[in-house]
Parts: sequence; structure tokens; C-alpha cells
Amino acid sequence: MVHGKVYLVGAGPGDPKLLTVKAVELLKEADVVIYDRLVGEQILNLAPVKAEKIYVGKRTGKHEVPQNKITELIIEKAQTGGNVVRLKGGDPFVFGRGGEEAEALVEKGIAFEVVPGVSSSVAAPMYAGIPLTHRDYAASVAIITGHRAGDAEKPINWAKIADAVDTMVILMGVESLDGIVNKLLEGGVSPNKPVAIIESGTYPQQRTLINILGNIVKDAEKKQIKPPAVIVIGEVANLGRKLAWFKKPLS
Repeated sequence: MVHGKVYLVGAGPGDPKLLTVKAVELLKEADVVIYDRLVGEQILNLAPVKAEKIYVGKRTGKHEVPQNKITELIIEKAQTGGNVVRLKGGDPFVFGRGGEEAEALVEKGIAFEVVPGVSSSVAAPMYAGIPLTHRDYAASVAIITGHRAGDAEKPINWAKIADAVDTMVILMGVESLDGIVNKLLEGGVSPNKPVAIIESGTYPQQRTLINILGNIVKDAEKKQIKPPAVIVIGEVANLGRKLAWFKKPLS
């Protein structure tokens, strides 16, 4: 049996202009596009009209298509031949389940290629004027998933991470913000530690909230911060007050 080829492609953080050249080329040649929730219409429209487009988006607490079914779907489409683009927000190997999908493809003997994407962990803070490293403030960074905040079987030692690195970047953590902050404070992290939350980073509606750890939960509730959002904890967060350069485009 001659199988098609699967491309695990990063769609970037939201702004279509942050797509890689290779991602654009592959989308234009796609026979099937299997895409996530945060992939915008402008990006999807790069695929041929005749291409089959299948939505498999997930959000916290609601997986419309379970991961095992997504993997089965990728394999099924690849086995019919043609180019299958598995399109993921951000980067496929940064909390994108791309590693799991690649393992399954190897087991089935299906050829695949990974195309890196610009991760929101870097892009959202950058658009907010927050460098994750800075010679005066930060020489180390940790990127953490907020989904594990309530997972007793796979707990994250928040205080230990905070003590080990200068900058913490948390993805998918807004809905667990209260628990994350409590664990950091209980672990001895100063309530005066700067925190930034960038909502809808790189999108026209992007907005940034900067406060201190002890006040960030109430402030985020007051401002009604919603996912998708990236949380940055560390001294670099304060740089967003003076280095912010991205302005919302006129509607």
C-alpha cells in the first residue's frame, strides 16, 4: 500500500503573517487539512478549495474530538494517499501533542515531516514588549503548561521551577490562575513578583495586563481576561510597561 505523507505544521500564534514560508507552501499543496481551534480562517483559506478541511479543535474541559481519535483520523487520511497537513496553533512540539502523533505515524510506517511554528510562548510576550531574557534581569526561561495545575497524578512543583529560573512562561493557565498563584505564594515566591498576562497575543484584539503576583488574580477577574492567553512571571514582565510596541490595527 502506498501511503500519503503527513506534515505536522505549526500555524504560529495567530497573526497569519507569522506563518513560515514552508507552512504556506504545504497548505497550498494540501489534499487534507486537519486543524485546531486557534487556526484562523485566513490561514485555512491558503489551502485549495478542493482540499478536505477537518476541524478537531479542543478547549479546556471540552475536547470535541479526543486525541486518540485525532491520531486515528490522521493515519486514516494518510493511508488514502495525498498530502495531509496537521495544522496546529503555535509549534507542533510545544504542548501541541505533535510528539504523540509522530510516534503513532512511525508505528504505522507513514512518512511524516515536522514544520516548526512560532510559539505563542515567545510571540505573545514579544508583541507585548516583554523579552523573555534580558542581560539585566533574566538568563533562564521555563515554559510550562497550566493544564497540569489540578492534576494530582502529574503535579508541577511550581515553587521549585520559580526558584530555578528567572522567567516562567505559562501556556493554557488562565483558567487555573488562582491555583497556580496560590502554589507559588505557598512555595515562598514573593507576592511582589511581576506578572504579565497577554490575552489573544498577536491578534488585533490583543491586550496586556501587568501587575504583581499577589494582586494578579483579582485584577485578571476584574478585567475579565480570557483564553487564549500567555502568562509571564518574572522581572522582565515589567518591561512591558515601557517597551510595548504593538498597537491594535484600526477596524
